[in-house]
Amino acid sequence: MIRKIIRITSLVVILAGFIYAAISLGKNSIAAEVGDQAPDFTLENMEGNRLSLSDYRGQFVILNFFTSWCPPCREEAPDLQEFEEQYGDQTKLLIIDRAEPKVNVQEHIDEFNSTSTYLLDYNDSMAKPYGVKGQPETFFIDEQGIIRYHQIGPMTKGFMVETVNKYRKTPLK
Repeated sequence: MIRKIIRITSLVVILAGFIYAAISLGKNSIAAEVGDQAPDFTLENMEGNRLSLSDYRGQFVILNFFTSWCPPCREEAPDLQEFEEQYGDQTKLLIIDRAEPKVNVQEHIDEFNSTSTYLLDYNDSMAKPYGVKGQPETFFIDEQGIIRYHQIGPMTKGFMVETVNKYRKTPLK
């Protein structure tokens, strides 16, 4: 009887420890939100060079999470390219691919004649710090590296211009 009580007590203590650890880990892994500093990262671009978000400090950045197979991502691709062509010298558009082979990303780039900067997140490591659940999801990050807006779902060029102008120090020309 005493052994049974000891086993049950031990099980309860172990279970309580696991619950406490899970809650503690959850508190320490909160995703960045609007108003927070954007989590920095270093990822490989299509040319094999490593780029960091911090490389663009002082510039307004649009950070777009996508996959090549995602219908809404494909829907917004022409608008992203139009924005890049017209405003790419004033606002940096970074497109993070979520865990796809490089060849799939290159096929997407070729199909949409994209000239944006694509970054390869082979193990989807940036989704958690940004709280990304799906795609496309986009973060508008100001010149100081602060997340100003988080868009879930596809965007139009007009929406991008409007949102950038709302948070950028100087409006797009």
